[in-house]
Parts: sequence; C-alpha cells; structure tokens
Amino acid sequence: MSEKAYASGEGLVEFLDLMRVMRERCVWKSSQTHQSLARYLREESEEVLEAIDEGDPEHLQEELGDLLLQVYFHAAIAEEAGHFTMDDVIAGITEKMKRRNPHVFGPEADSGRRYTLEEVEELYQAAKAAEKSRPGSS
Repeated sequence: MSEKAYASGEGLVEFLDLMRVMRERCVWKSSQTHQSLARYLREESEEVLEAIDEGDPEHLQEELGDLLLQVYFHAAIAEEAGHFTMDDVIAGITEKMKRRNPHVFGPEADSGRRYTLEEVEELYQAAKAAEKSRPGSS
C-alpha cells in the first residue's frame, strides 16, 4: 500500500514570485486587468468542470493549474494596485472556513461528536447567514 502524498505548499510562493516576474517582463501580462481577464476566468472554470465530468485526474490537475493561474493573476494585479495581496486572500478564506465549519474548528469540534451531512449543512448555512447579517461582511 502506498503512502498518501501531501503538498508542502512551497510551490505556491514560488509561483507567486513567478507571476510577479511575468507581470514585470511580459507586455501582454502587464497590460491585463481584472476586467480583461474575466473571460479567461470563466473559461478556465468551465474547463475544470469538464475535466471533473470526464473523470480524468490528469486533465483535472492541468485545468486546476490553469484556474489557479487566474487566481494568482488577479491577486498580482490587486497587489500592484495596493488593494490586497495573496496573503490577504489566503487569510480571508482561512478565517471564512473556520467560521463556516464550527463542527471542525469551534467548540463543537472538541466534543468528539459525529455530525450528519444534514447537520453540517445546517451549521454551514447558519454561519453563512450570520456573516451576511454583519455590516460590511461578504
């Protein structure tokens, strides 16, 4: 039986640096905006869905890479404009997942209780609704 492989995440920082270099040195990449890239984001999202439907892990891996490129591209543009950084994106989604999954990260997690799929969905939707009721939240 083979051991499960886990990513170290090191390549993510390297790719962020690569994205910055590409934005500096490539006239096409440096001229792109959130608006001009929107169609590519849609296309790559659709291609990920197609790869999922095909059930081909290699194709899915490739398409997820293309989608990740779009995420990094938009983050690099925002960083250059002084709006936010990839670190901000990651911190935001990390906090959101902690809020929306109290059965994993909250006091409920320490109880050892096994939640049903329905209970998990209810907890998630309740957390999401609580976020929307807070002023200035997404």
